[in-house]
Parts: sequence; C-alpha cells; structure tokens
Amino acid sequence: MATTTARDTELTSALIQMMHLLQDLYAETSRPLGLTPQQAHLLCILLMGPQGMTDLSRILSIERSTLTNMVDRLERRTLVARTAHPTDRRACEIHLTDAGEALAHQAHEAITARITERTAHLPAATRAEFCATLKSLLTNA
Repeated sequence: MATTTARDTELTSALIQMMHLLQDLYAETSRPLGLTPQQAHLLCILLMGPQGMTDLSRILSIERSTLTNMVDRLERRTLVARTAHPTDRRACEIHLTDAGEALAHQAHEAITARITERTAHLPAATRAEFCATLKSLLTNA
C-alpha cells in the first residue's frame, strides 16, 4: 500500500510541477506580446471560433465578471469583438478581430515553440507515450 501511495504522490507532484512550468511558459511568451497569460489563453481559444461568455468562463475556469473585464480590455484594444448570439438574443459571442487573430497566432506559435524546446530531447517513443497518457487523462477529466 505504501508503494502505491508513494507512486501516486510522485505522479501528483509531477503533474503539479508540469502545471506550474506551463503557466511560467505562458507568462514568458505572453508578456512580450503585451498580454497577460490569461489574455493569451483566451485569444488562443478563440482561434477555434467564436465562443459564448458562459463557455469561455467554463473553459478558462474563471468567474463571469472576471471574464467580462478581460473581454472589455481586449475589446478596447480591438483584439476581440462581441456579436449577437445567433439563437439567443440575451447572449453574445466573442470573436477575434483581424488584429486579434494575428496576435493569437503569435501567442500560439510562441508557446508551442517553447514547449517544443522543452520536449525536444525526448525520444520519439517517449513523446508518443507521454502524448497518449495526457490524452487519456484529459479524456477522463
């Protein structure tokens, strides 16, 4: 039993350290672009297409009021725009402007490059196994 507990603690610790590393990489890559890590994350999410505020709040794990303030700031910088929701008059969707899309691509490329640098030393088989493990964890979340 102690071995399983020690193994679980080791995994938990490694996952927490990985979370902190990714947060640090996001901060390092977003600041030179004039973005907070949260703003960069929001812009990258919007690369997939317009999103409603409720969905964005859930995806980003932030309160709706915090999201509203973030969207307000990005809207003032003309990086995002609000549009009427196609089926719900009370709601709006957030989408990237042309400038926002360009900056989102820069942010995405910067974080991708940093992660690639950090994982380049891993053999192909290890990378594939790690990717499969992460996908399994994310699927079961």
